[in-house]
Amino acid sequence: MVLKSARRGSVDPFIVMEVLREANRRSAAGESILHLEVGQPSTPAPLPVRKAAQRALETDLIGYTDALGLPALRTAIARHYRDFYGVDVPVERIVVTTGSSAGFLLSFLACFDPGDRVALASPTYPCYRNILQVLDIEPVLLPMTAETKFQPTAAILERNDLTDIAGLIIASPSNPVGALIAPDEQRRLTDLCRRRGWRLIADEIYHGITYEQRAATMAAFNDDAIIVNSFSKYFSMTGWRLGWLVVPPALLQQIERLQQNLFISPPGLSQHAAVAAFDAHDELQRNVQRYAANRSILLNELPAAGYGKLVATDGAFYVYADVGDLTEDSVGFAQRMLAQTGVAVTPGVDFDPERGKHFLRFSFAGSTEDMVEAMRRLRQWRR
Repeated sequence: MVLKSARRGSVDPFIVMEVLREANRRSAAGESILHLEVGQPSTPAPLPVRKAAQRALETDLIGYTDALGLPALRTAIARHYRDFYGVDVPVERIVVTTGSSAGFLLSFLACFDPGDRVALASPTYPCYRNILQVLDIEPVLLPMTAETKFQPTAAILERNDLTDIAGLIIASPSNPVGALIAPDEQRRLTDLCRRRGWRLIADEIYHGITYEQRAATMAAFNDDAIIVNSFSKYFSMTGWRLGWLVVPPALLQQIERLQQNLFISPPGLSQHAAVAAFDAHDELQRNVQRYAANRSILLNELPAAGYGKLVATDGAFYVYADVGDLTEDSVGFAQRMLAQTGVAVTPGVDFDPERGKHFLRFSFAGSTEDMVEAMRRLRQWRR
């Protein structure tokens, strides 16, 4: 007898994780591997977070918390919005989640029904569309261009024949490009979603990691939007699996019940520790200064290695490179690069199934020494 497998389980791979697996295999075999593929800080959690975790292990049960999150952490997040953005977000609207991944799942379940259509720019973070598809929600990919740094604009969306759309997902800074959406454009997108009756979901997980200008939070413009954020990127806590949502009051009970049933509560130890993350900005800003130095290295050196069509990133820790003059197969190209140079990068098809064959994403989240060595290897490889 052949046992049935569920159709929903047939989801596209998150290709960067497959690249990471191969890079780790080569590293374990003794090869010298430089990780420019995965969007993960190369620094540990801030010292105050680690100390708070030690105290919690010694003094707390580390059991379940409220489904919405530890009250002290929700209060700290609300205070962060006042201190960091000058925006008042009531603590009642904050939901702590098991990473931003759980935040997206909770948001999509609360906002959309099977068969709904949700618009998002392309290229984009692949897990948006993959999670939507698992839930039988149709992702509507809108191809954007370098002229807008691959970000959507209200004017472009107005010109598209978008019918039966239930929502719009935006990200600022974006992945894979690292582009910001300007405050005025965020307002225009908010107005468009209100006119069309679209639910707006704003991914802000790279906030704090910006260069020439700070990112504006959608909380300043739209109380009906869902905002997704995370402790993974700026706060350098990827493995702690902790994020948060800012949700409209009308969705709070629904999301709370979904959280109760799907996750019970976010990880208790991570929550206790994360309260201290907001006291670590000096340490975290030093990380951002290193990202800025790494960014300059890649923007200056990648053209010398043959990758000259770059979008200058405003935030996050990525450079998106058009390599269409070098290859029609970014997956194969990235595989050869890893095998012949030890430099791991992510093929663009992870972010754009159609045009991504002409693109690579370089992450500069690692050490500055690794960035210098990676550029040396790629220049040598070109020669």
